[in-house]
Amino acid sequence: MEFFRIHKTIPFMRHAVVLNIVSVVTFALAVFFLFHRGLHLSVEFTGGTVMEVAYKQSADVGKVREVVAKLGYQEVQVQSFGTAVQIRLPVAKGMTSTQQSDQVMGALKAIEPTVELRSNEFVGPQVGDELTSNGLKALGMVVVGIMIYLAFRFEWKFALATVLANLHDVVIILGFFAFFQWEFSLAVLAAVLAVLGYSVNESVVIFDRVRENFRRYRKMTTAEVIDSAITSTISRTIITHGSTQLVVLSMFFFGGPTLHYFALALTIGICFGIYSSCFVAAAIAMWLGVKREDLIKGGGPPTKREGDTEDDPNAGAVV
Repeated sequence: MEFFRIHKTIPFMRHAVVLNIVSVVTFALAVFFLFHRGLHLSVEFTGGTVMEVAYKQSADVGKVREVVAKLGYQEVQVQSFGTAVQIRLPVAKGMTSTQQSDQVMGALKAIEPTVELRSNEFVGPQVGDELTSNGLKALGMVVVGIMIYLAFRFEWKFALATVLANLHDVVIILGFFAFFQWEFSLAVLAAVLAVLGYSVNESVVIFDRVRENFRRYRKMTTAEVIDSAITSTISRTIITHGSTQLVVLSMFFFGGPTLHYFALALTIGICFGIYSSCFVAAAIAMWLGVKREDLIKGGGPPTKREGDTEDDPNAGAVV
């Protein structure tokens, strides 16, 4: 399935240096803001009060969030579970968890007297340290798994190029959150891990086409093979990423505050994931010296299919 077919190969690798300079600058700025400003961590990481309240009927989450915000708590997490509402409060100086809970319950009862407190817990900083440690371990395991998978499926140069490009995406997402001081929660961490897998999928599609083109076109240079692979997958990229982005945007605009930063992280990740897979990973693989013999063991002749020619890389191509 395709919307269109481009009949002339676009010379992406001719501009690889410029495109990757943009990436290096963006990456450096993201690292700077991560160290200079740091992430605005949510209650799960920093510790705080987690309370659950119950209503006689479905609660108005927006009104609950508004009431709590008037007490001076900014960016409070409020989630609805039918008639129950979970409220996560950051640590307040000079107040215990019980005092915070009493303060919030007093404000809520002033509007809805029938509201009841079901539970009240204090999440200590040690839990946040454990979540941070587990999150970093999960990220590391994903990176190692990606490298092993790509090294077996393709070649170590592609594996290294893909991991560098994917880490570029992760750091840039974190850089956005550090610069704007958006709240970094477990949902955002899940989005970051999802972006890693999403970017790998795009890289695998392009590298599969690179390997196929190495088989079909013996006379083409590595840069020409990569240009042809990226050009021939543009239609597929627009279809798949466009469809995914529509779903993410629906969560962003209609999912409420709970899904807001999750969808925002996915949006940034999808945009930079396309960029890094097409330009960063491909260019790094080219600079690492990937060649036909790396992907085609035995160096056999190119596979011929109906419509193929050695000189026209777009003839007979299927997106």
